[in-house]
Amino acid sequence: MNIKNIQLLIELVKQKKTGKPKEIAKKLGVSERQVYTYLEILKTEFNAPIKYCKKEETYFFNEEGELTLAWQEGI
Repeated sequence: MNIKNIQLLIELVKQKKTGKPKEIAKKLGVSERQVYTYLEILKTEFNAPIKYCKKEETYFFNEEGELTLAWQEGI
């Protein structure tokens, strides 16, 4: 598992610019199967409320909140 890929995926989801899983795989340089694994990790291990919009063909967070994998000083 590549943490930088997970971070990029989180940013794409925040911006609602993921595209379909095949497009995400191309953006991340991984297999489509790996994309599904990353999404499953975010959903199960981090309780991320990620959904897919068929109309806009993108993943998105369907609740307000913040998911980061970086150190935040002073919080």
